[in-house]
Amino acid sequence: MKHAKGIAHKYGDNIDTDVIIPARYLNTIDHKELASHCMEDIDKEFIHKVKPGDIMVGGSNFGCGSSREHAPIAIKASGISCVIAKTYARIFYRNSINIGFPILECTEASERIESGDEIEVDFDTGVISNLTKNETYQAQPFPDFMKKIIAANGLLNSIKK
Repeated sequence: MKHAKGIAHKYGDNIDTDVIIPARYLNTIDHKELASHCMEDIDKEFIHKVKPGDIMVGGSNFGCGSSREHAPIAIKASGISCVIAKTYARIFYRNSINIGFPILECTEASERIESGDEIEVDFDTGVISNLTKNETYQAQPFPDFMKKIIAANGLLNSIKK
């Protein structure tokens, strides 16, 4: 995947893994079942609003809390194509890349994008375009080794290749 385009779903700072996927659902490994409960404790309508390709936007320390892989899996399986935030908890960042899920750090995009904005992301250049506001923001593009992991849909798949 070289780019993403969709509607923004925006959340604040310190969105932890228990908010992304509540602990009461961790007994399943079914990705679609996890997705059906994504964000439900802070946004009951998220799973009904999200469309394939949409983009999640967070503030600082996105994905903090426990180190469970369920959180990025639930977001990815919900149809979200990528997450943009100011900063991430390091284990969430690593878990996301490990499952081939692109996440970008960009303070300006995190601050300027609002829920409902139409967003386009070029993963090769790191350019984030807010089509609603006619603005662009610059995130750090992925290094080549991460691009390969994301293109292979995860670390294990990239190792198999």
